Amino acid sequence: MEPLAQRLRPRTLDEVCGQRHLLAPGQVFRRTIDSGKIPNMIFYGPSGVGKTTVAGIIAANSGMRLYKLNGTTASTSDIKSVLSDIGTLSAAGGILLYLDEIQYFNKRQQQSLLECVEQGTVTLIASTTENPYFYVYNALLSRCTVFEFKSLTAQDIEQGVRNAAQRLSEADGIAVSIPPDALSYLAQSAGGDMRKALGNLEFAVTAAPVENGTRTITLDMVTQVAQRTAMRYDKLGDDHYDIVSAYQKSMRGSDPDAALHYLARLLEAGDLPSACRRLMVCACEDVGLAYPQIIPIVKAAVDAANMLGLPEARIPLADAVVLVATSPKSNSAYKGINAAMADVQAGRSGPIPRQLQNKHYDGEDAAVKGQNYKYAHDYPHHWVEQQYLPDAIRDRKYYTFGDNKNEQAAAAYWRRIKDEE
Repeated sequence: MEPLAQRLRPRTLDEVCGQRHLLAPGQVFRRTIDSGKIPNMIFYGPSGVGKTTVAGIIAANSGMRLYKLNGTTASTSDIKSVLSDIGTLSAAGGILLYLDEIQYFNKRQQQSLLECVEQGTVTLIASTTENPYFYVYNALLSRCTVFEFKSLTAQDIEQGVRNAAQRLSEADGIAVSIPPDALSYLAQSAGGDMRKALGNLEFAVTAAPVENGTRTITLDMVTQVAQRTAMRYDKLGDDHYDIVSAYQKSMRGSDPDAALHYLARLLEAGDLPSACRRLMVCACEDVGLAYPQIIPIVKAAVDAANMLGLPEARIPLADAVVLVATSPKSNSAYKGINAAMADVQAGRSGPIPRQLQNKHYDGEDAAVKGQNYKYAHDYPHHWVEQQYLPDAIRDRKYYTFGDNKNEQAAAAYWRRIKDEE
């Protein structure tokens, strides 16, 4: 028996829940599809948001023969089999190839589609959950238009579940009732994935007893089949990088509420290493010398989290995340080391000044005898004027004092010592 999500797929673009930025009347995508002239397209977005459904609707109304391949299982011979039907009576209206999970096709397999796509003998609609600009061969990508499918909102999921319940009622002759609390939980727990929501609905409907001609899906039933939020997360995918990026940027932006939210998403996915690593990076990069004591504090919190493990690890990490988010910020040392490394990588360097070298004798050809190193602690305030950078970059400045209280105090001290005031 087909899964509920398959049996209840929308049959028209108007029935599709969500993706209004593409499917609403007047949008470029919708006008193009309604014109009947189907271009080569790549649908990019998370699973369960309507990519396959929309492709199927387009194919059904195009007059072309639809072929479906999946990048996880299809081979080059499968592609050749599809292409062999070009110009035959069975494909007199043209061929529309729907290629799901194109990111799993290697370069050679993707290249095998180039000629027919360019000539127009095959119309390609490909879908991927990964960023196509990283995973799709450039020559093929340049011949397609990329459309991003976004995660569905809880409201989109609710509408889809209501539609599914109505169609189930009509098909079985037994009304399906979902109270608002159960519907809301079902929608929230799906994590933006309609397929997940309909799968949970199907499980609950199967288990629900018929009373007075109605199957009532209670909140208790829904919580049993959808106990854990289906949060989108893949440690190797775009979602991972988006979450850790938002996590660090929220701390950098001094928003503890957002930082805690993204920390919760990382921990809910069990990604303790990323939560700890980005927290340490942010303490060093974004707080830095504005509050240098924060580095050992955050390190202690990270050590505690790793010792405790989840779920208790959330407590020291939450302490540290709030501390980082609410601390003064400075990236002066971060900018300084980046500038220094850029010089080194570009070859802007030179011999170590003689007074700093780790040798205490000179060859016969030395123009000036003696190391002439000045030991800073032998001078007032433990400082003496001396050249430390190589001659080629002797005047280079990498570090500039930040405008926070801590660095400005250090700046005032050294201005006083070096008589720069």
